[in-house]
Formats: sequence, C-alpha cells, structure tokens
Amino acid sequence: MIRLFWYYLVLVASSVIHASGTILAALVRVPFQPGGVYDWGTNDWSRQVLWGAGTPVDIQGLERIPKGPVVYASNHSSMFDIWALAASLPGSTRFVAKAELGRIPLVGPAMKRAGHILINREVKAKAMESYAEAGKKIKGGFSPIVFPEGTRSRTGEMLPFKTTPFALAIAAQVPVVPIYVHNTFAILPKGSWRMRSMPIRVRVGEPVPTAGLTLDDRARLKDQVEAQVRALKARVDSGASAA
Repeated sequence: MIRLFWYYLVLVASSVIHASGTILAALVRVPFQPGGVYDWGTNDWSRQVLWGAGTPVDIQGLERIPKGPVVYASNHSSMFDIWALAASLPGSTRFVAKAELGRIPLVGPAMKRAGHILINREVKAKAMESYAEAGKKIKGGFSPIVFPEGTRSRTGEMLPFKTTPFALAIAAQVPVVPIYVHNTFAILPKGSWRMRSMPIRVRVGEPVPTAGLTLDDRARLKDQVEAQVRALKARVDSGASAA
C-alpha cells in the first residue's frame, strides 16, 4: 500500500512538473533540439514514474536499432508500456496516440506541444491527416512509437495488428523496429488502479526496411513486424534469456 501511494504521488507531482515545463518552453518558443526540454518532458517524466512505481526496465537489443529516425512498433497492454519505451529507447521518440489523451489536464496540452501525434480514430480522414503530420515529424528527426493493435489489450494477450500505422513508415521510407514489452499488463491492467511492482522487459527485434515499398505493401510489412513481435513474446514467455 505504501508503494502504491508513493507511485501515485510521484505520478502526479512529476506530471505537473514536466508538463508545466514543456508548456512553458513552448510558450516562450524554445526551439526543438535532440535531448532538449521537449525530450526531457517525456523521457525524464517516464523515468521518474517508473522509479516511483518500482518497475525497472531491462532492455535487450538496442544495438539492432539503426541510426536516424525509425518507426517503433510495439505491443500494448498497459500505460506502463508508454513509460517503459519512452525511458529506454534512444533518440527523440514521440507517441502516436488516441486523441482522448489530449483532454488530460496539463499532460494533454504538453503532449501536443512536445510533438506527440494525437489521432482521432473515429474519423478516418482526421486519422490520416494525423499520420501525415507524423510523417513530417519523422523528417524533422523524430522516431514515432506506434501501437498497431490499436488499443490496450484487456487480457494481456496480443491483439491482431492493424495495417494503418505501417503506412506511416512506408510514406517516410524509414525502417520499422519491432518491440515487445513484457510484464506491464501484470503491473497495471487496463481499467485497474492497483499497481504491482515488478521489472519490465523490453526486447528489440530486427529492423524491417521499407525502402522501395509502396502503400500496397503495408499488409506484408505488418505481417513481418507482427511475426517478429510474437516471436519475441514467445522467447520471453519460454524463459529464453536472449533478446
């Protein structure tokens, strides 16, 4: 119970500090630079939340990530996926997330100002506009993190991947890096407020190139990436130590 109280205390305090700092920087027009205040608002915030929750991240496979912008494609079963990935992946990462997050006081406006992409999934035209915006951010040096399942799993089991996020990587002609995140469902399932402290495992797969692909190839690209994520999951579930 003490850990649970501490987690929520750190979550609220750190959210206020990092969101306020990000919004203030945007108001005074601080320019983006790698490792600057907008990265700090996401990455340092995530590290503090993980510390407060007592959920250290064990990541393997970082050497597989190519230099330059990429699109990270990960499974998704908990809010802790977001914090684990933001805290451990290299570069200036930004999330492609549902528009509802933009309505969270302070955090929502800070996400928009930091460059995260909020998608209205109910209106297809607006969703495609958001993906086009994400493509521009890739050219500016950002690496988007997408959750191709489309929503958090309510059971902890992976849902089938959707093809739309992969159009983003093809349009930008950047590699897709498969990611599997383990234990986050057990830490905080969707719809629950009770948090359990345990390590989070993040495993990085082999990047899948998109050079020369067209939008007609997005289903095949989706299948390749999903197969890797499921293979990473199987290895973690079997107790294999390798990434």
